Amino acid sequence: MRLSRRFLPFLATPALAQAEWPARPVTVVVPWPAGGSTDSLVRVITQFMAAASGQGFVVENRTGATGTVGHAYVARARGDGYTLLAGTNSTFAIAPHLMGGLPYDDASLAPISLLATTPQMLVSHPGQPFSDFSGFLAFARTNPGRLSFASSGNGGTSHLATELLMQMAGLDMLHVPYRGGAPAAQAQLAGEVQVTFVDAITAIPHLRAGTMRPLGVSSAARTPLAPDVPTLAEAGLPGFESSTDFAAFAPGDTPAPLIARIFAGFAAALADSEVRERLLGQGVTPIMGATQDFRAYQMRESAKWGALIRARNIRVG
Repeated sequence: MRLSRRFLPFLATPALAQAEWPARPVTVVVPWPAGGSTDSLVRVITQFMAAASGQGFVVENRTGATGTVGHAYVARARGDGYTLLAGTNSTFAIAPHLMGGLPYDDASLAPISLLATTPQMLVSHPGQPFSDFSGFLAFARTNPGRLSFASSGNGGTSHLATELLMQMAGLDMLHVPYRGGAPAAQAQLAGEVQVTFVDAITAIPHLRAGTMRPLGVSSAARTPLAPDVPTLAEAGLPGFESSTDFAAFAPGDTPAPLIARIFAGFAAALADSEVRERLLGQGVTPIMGATQDFRAYQMRESAKWGALIRARNIRVG
């Protein structure tokens, strides 16, 4: 991959007061299966970081328990910069509301930054008797319990987005959880379920192929990759908003200067024009921000989804 001059701040960061990083291969844990949206994004970013640093960046998929298996693994690792976590911020923000006895807490993982965001799309199988969101609402309301929806797992982003949809629209649908976004999308393609929230990074190729039918976009604004698909707020559910936000973490005892150097490495990758073009082409928008801003955002997300979890009496484990 071509190296950008924008990577120079990474190489010259004051965090060099720490030991040179990276001086050996870095393991980046993804807590979801290979082929999903998180995995795809992380591989684009780490390819750049490996080329720029001359060190290997190994993506390791450690799945299970709605992403918390991977979180726990990194929380137990040494804070030396050579084991990192790249997952969805929602997992970190909502897991404490869903599960008791987590083998880690807020202090066990040090936030680095948000990396990117992607809207979700509510999609249906082309064989369903509705072709748009209003038709879906009418069918679901007159056939309570008849429709089923897939998710990336109990408590995952797609599950909670659908719970929010059902709460706001007064719907009753059957939840069918899978072990990650990729298996959930495959279930949707196979017609095992009727509707599913799928990340744009996964949905766009299937929309173009006609194997998924778009009903609406979960974000506040339409995605430029599918400008004809309305937001769910536009289509009949004012105030609805959800997205998948990707984030990076380190073990909780990682020194602040080393966090700053790792942050600079991710920031340089996301500032590179080729990386940005590849991610935007997949429906993902890079959104690197200051570490302290990321922590404040986590608190807001935790409050929002925690309230939904309590209202819907959602339980995991």
